[in-house]
Amino acid sequence: MVRPYVPPSMAVLLTAQNLSKTFGSRTLFEGVGISLNDRERLALIGPNGSGKSTLLKIIAGQQTADVVKAGGGGSGVTVRKGVRIAYVPQKDVFPEGSTILSAVVSALHDEIAAGTLAHLHDDHEAELAAELVLDRLGLDDLHQSTESLSGGQKKRVAIARELAKEPDALLLDEPTNHLDVEGIDWLESVLKQGPFASIVVTHDREFLETIATRIAELSSQYPQGLFAINGNYSEFLRRKQEFLDGQARQEQSLANQVREDLRWLGRGAQARRTKSKSRIDASYERMDVLADLKSRNAAPKATAIDWESTGRMTQKLLVARAITKALGGKPLFTDLDLILSPTNVLGLLGPNGSGKSTLIKVLTGEIDADPPTEAALKEAAEAVNLPPGLPPPGTIKKAEKLRTVIFSQHRTEIDLGITLAEALSPHADAVIYRGATVHINTWARKFLFTSQQLKQPVRGLSGGEQARIHIARLMLEPADVLILDEPTNDLDIPSLEVLEESLEEFPGAVVLVTHDRAMLARLSTHIVALDGKGNARHFTDYEQWERAHEASKAKPSKAAAKAEQVETSSSGVPAAPAAPPPPAKKKLVYKEQRELAEIEPAIRKAEAAAAELEKQMNDPEVVADFKKFEEVSRAFATAQAKVTSLFERWQELDARK
Repeated sequence: MVRPYVPPSMAVLLTAQNLSKTFGSRTLFEGVGISLNDRERLALIGPNGSGKSTLLKIIAGQQTADVVKAGGGGSGVTVRKGVRIAYVPQKDVFPEGSTILSAVVSALHDEIAAGTLAHLHDDHEAELAAELVLDRLGLDDLHQSTESLSGGQKKRVAIARELAKEPDALLLDEPTNHLDVEGIDWLESVLKQGPFASIVVTHDREFLETIATRIAELSSQYPQGLFAINGNYSEFLRRKQEFLDGQARQEQSLANQVREDLRWLGRGAQARRTKSKSRIDASYERMDVLADLKSRNAAPKATAIDWESTGRMTQKLLVARAITKALGGKPLFTDLDLILSPTNVLGLLGPNGSGKSTLIKVLTGEIDADPPTEAALKEAAEAVNLPPGLPPPGTIKKAEKLRTVIFSQHRTEIDLGITLAEALSPHADAVIYRGATVHINTWARKFLFTSQQLKQPVRGLSGGEQARIHIARLMLEPADVLILDEPTNDLDIPSLEVLEESLEEFPGAVVLVTHDRAMLARLSTHIVALDGKGNARHFTDYEQWERAHEASKAKPSKAAAKAEQVETSSSGVPAAPAAPPPPAKKKLVYKEQRELAEIEPAIRKAEAAAAELEKQMNDPEVVADFKKFEEVSRAFATAQAKVTSLFERWQELDARK
């Protein structure tokens, strides 16, 4: 693992070292170490099944790591004295019969009883603290039952519950799974503005790009199972590729040496008697290192996703005209027109509860649309030269024998008690895919399952593995229209990228509901955004929606300011004093002036040192020496971080000069 440089001003909150975890015969990770610094936003990524959630639970104190054998060195999680850690698991659980407010107050009461919140003394103070946090996070109707909340709303309350404990470090496991796009924006602002550090297990590439200050990947590709760098996702990908390229060069050089070793060891019996034992031992050690390198450098597998299409060439697969739907008296969409054609990808956007899943049910015929509005009927009666084949208002016209495949976000179609083999192929030991018979073992391998897992119950599989089961089942059904309702939940980044490629190549139509902003931006050929108030707007692509969304967020603040001004003038009550101007930047003291004068030469010296280490990393002799290469790699990472730290300090001082 390349350990990050920690500037002196950034205090280490916690350190985990030499952590290992095995379940049965399966080792998730071994000898892993990681740290978290003050105010740092660390993103933890990795393939499904690599143990990210388990590692987070160990850091949070929810699970214990395996005991290290004697001689294995120290291991465990060390937390700085006084540091409070809060943990938000994937599944949000609240006390039975609780409300938003009582759920948070109950958690604070437990902390008071445990003596971990010295500034709170009783339930009254806990309730005030809870109200303050919930108000600050924009959560309304504090007496609403937690049972009635949507998945996204529950996640917001779960995060608020932990923030009320005033943690120094907030650990979140896949928090974006049930948040809509606006909810993810909310979470990002909470993490950016909060006075705490965070570790987030996530596969959200947009989050990794814009929010993360450090990224760590848990994977068997790396010598110690973890690779961490300071920077965003683009920087991570660049540095990861550099590391893997160097590791590949090291394998090639070592392979040449091992070939020479084998020739030398293969000489006659008389020559073997004169061979040095130390050289023989070194040869076998190189062979072991080469085997380890080959294992790490083997290209990581990704789920094979290839949707089967019916090949239908009909240009209008589905036409919805002026459809309207309300539930419980709440309008979801009104007079909405839609056309689904081959190769089109319709992205559905909107806050939780705005009607995205309901719209899908209306399009598939699971529920009926409401009767057409008078406005739609009037417009249809007055219209002339309508396109041929257009259905009447309030109805949906589908192509003959239209075949639709639906990926449900709730994934309730599979009994969690059955085995993986039964889930993949319920009635036989083979499946029919594209007209050919595929044995269950071969079919399972396409989705990264081993033959040993086939007898394992589905409930024992990770969320990502269960998602792959659903994809495997749906791929057996030829489709004209794919409807994917939150298909990205629990999928790792390689699987997300394969899913995107498969949808780009799918010749039919796709309806996509997802919080993955990168996927929407890449795939959507059309966007329909629901606002939860009965309105629906059409956009040509995700970027156009994003611009409109940003503009709409700016408008209310201006309107509110104007309304406040009018109210103040009419009531005669003086307006609150304007916010004081930001404090003037302090001038540099003598010591800082000296530091500024000396920092540019220090930057040049640090850059030269980093360049020299980078040169050494590409030296064939260094690449061939496994231990030397690791040592130089760590030194290079430290030197690069030092350059960054010096440059940031120079910018700060220069701006105040």
